[in-house]
Amino acid sequence: MLTIHVAEATPGAAVLADGARIAAVGPYEELAAAHPQARVRRWPGILTPGLLNPYGPELLEQAYHPDPREADRLGTAPLTGERAQALFRADASLRGASARRGVQRMLAHGTVAVAGELRSRAALDAVRRAGLAVGGRPPVLPGPPSFSPVPLVLLPALAAGGPARFAVFDVPDRAELVRRGASTCVATVLGGRLVYRRT
Repeated sequence: MLTIHVAEATPGAAVLADGARIAAVGPYEELAAAHPQARVRRWPGILTPGLLNPYGPELLEQAYHPDPREADRLGTAPLTGERAQALFRADASLRGASARRGVQRMLAHGTVAVAGELRSRAALDAVRRAGLAVGGRPPVLPGPPSFSPVPLVLLPALAAGGPARFAVFDVPDRAELVRRGASTCVATVLGGRLVYRRT
């Protein structure tokens, strides 16, 4: 099914997705006129190629992401260090659920690709099932592990024929995205599927 994704602040860079691939990138008016049967998804802010998070191992293997049902006991923020490792030692099955919740947090921050050498089956499976791309780790990492690392690592420009993989942020421009960070994400698309939408 053809879908046009257009964001308010970047109408000249709308995306026509045909399943898992990008059929065209261009002004919304041109894409809509050429494909009147396409479904249209309108978003606030800017449509971008999405982010590469270079902290795959740190966020998906070394951190524990509590289940919401554990919030009263463990809180809602990821646990790191010895506290996380103690949980994993006590129950190895926690790794898979934690990695899946970690991936969901990444998607909620506009992450479409992850970097770093993932070694655990749980993390590899979570990344694969979500459809995240795996990219190269930058030679210099941007500060401590974060879902919104500074500086943000944006992927190359979207192009026809490429994968329908991108993110939308509720900011007026890229400078504001850099200033406010990835928590401004309103939608993430992987393989043409809307995998995250802020409610």
